[in-house]
Amino acid sequence: MLHPLIADPSATRHILKKFKLRAVKGLGQNFLIDADIVNRIVTAAEICAGEDVLEIGAGIGTLTQGLLEAGANVTAIELDKKLPAVLKETLAGYENFRLVEGDVLKINLSELMPRRFKVVANLPYYITTQILLTLLEKNLPVTKIVTMVQKEVAERMTAAPGSKIYGALSVAVQFRSESRIAFEVPPQSFLPPPEVTSAVVVCDVRKPPFEVDEEFFFKVVRTAFAQRRKTLLNSLACFGKEKILASGIDVKRRAETLSLEEFAALCNFLKG
Repeated sequence: MLHPLIADPSATRHILKKFKLRAVKGLGQNFLIDADIVNRIVTAAEICAGEDVLEIGAGIGTLTQGLLEAGANVTAIELDKKLPAVLKETLAGYENFRLVEGDVLKINLSELMPRRFKVVANLPYYITTQILLTLLEKNLPVTKIVTMVQKEVAERMTAAPGSKIYGALSVAVQFRSESRIAFEVPPQSFLPPPEVTSAVVVCDVRKPPFEVDEEFFFKVVRTAFAQRRKTLLNSLACFGKEKILASGIDVKRRAETLSLEEFAALCNFLKG
């Protein structure tokens, strides 16, 4: 069965007109209309035929179609109640497609995706961080996360210690994955074009490189970055100033200067 290409400006406009759809700003919707970008995302995800892929926010099926054509078994989660009817038509005939209606933050992903899987998604910008942290902190059998996000968020995800944009998100992403920015996506690749440049980030998920109590580790990280202008002695005072002083770390440093290894060592000392 031949399927018409969705990642095309005229095709997208036709679908939107037929179903009387408009991009919902509150859901962070911008429809991808560039087939080359779809192909590059699928390539970055290194999709193999028959493997399981979770897509968050299928929209009208643009990226979904690229994943399906590559042979992936795609489970797509969609929050917008108007879109299942659209996807039923735009992706008709694909037997390797499963649609789940709901909020990814409320769905039991362990039950939904019990086998090893990849995440490939054009994440809504307003909730990107929350979704990423959910994927990374729940010990899911996910092997790779390929996400299109706002360029600024991509830079935060991959920032190095000492950078002004290095923060809790950087630590969370890098604690559980090897991450890199694959390529940027210009506003004109979307309908309507967003006001910002996007970027695709590839995260190869792995076991954390250090033995720590993860819940406590991220509590310390979040606390340290909550008041990032303060020194560690003051930002982590709730864990006991005497213990911070005894840790051996320079307490005049700020959270943004600590590497993952230093955060781990500090947490293990505070926990001990």
